Amino acid sequence: MRDRAGVARWAHNPKVVGSNPSPATTETLSNSWGFLDIMDFAVYILYSNKSNRNYTGCTSNLIQRFYSHNIFGKDSTRLYRPWIIVHVEFYETKEEALKKEKYYKSGRGSANKKKIIENYLARWAHTLP
Repeated sequence: MRDRAGVARWAHNPKVVGSNPSPATTETLSNSWGFLDIMDFAVYILYSNKSNRNYTGCTSNLIQRFYSHNIFGKDSTRLYRPWIIVHVEFYETKEEALKKEKYYKSGRGSANKKKIIENYLARWAHTLP
């Protein structure tokens, strides 16, 4: 991973020919949002209205992972597209996130996950594709 100064130097390389890029910022996207600096891992629950299925996962890049489920991915979730995110929890460590993911995939956690999905659908079902 590049350090911030390295990114700034790279963005202002005078050897680059072509358009005049805007000056690089030393503030990253995660810093501009704040909470992403603290919470590095996310546990998420996806729901497919088309197939009435759900999927629980853990990731360090929620947006990229969501795209992989809905657009780019070739895993088992591709069969049940489109997916919507119905619940997200953020954790500081991977171990905490994996523990919560495992919980949601267990018997008791699965019952709680079902309630989360039902509550979401009760409120937002009219907006689903």
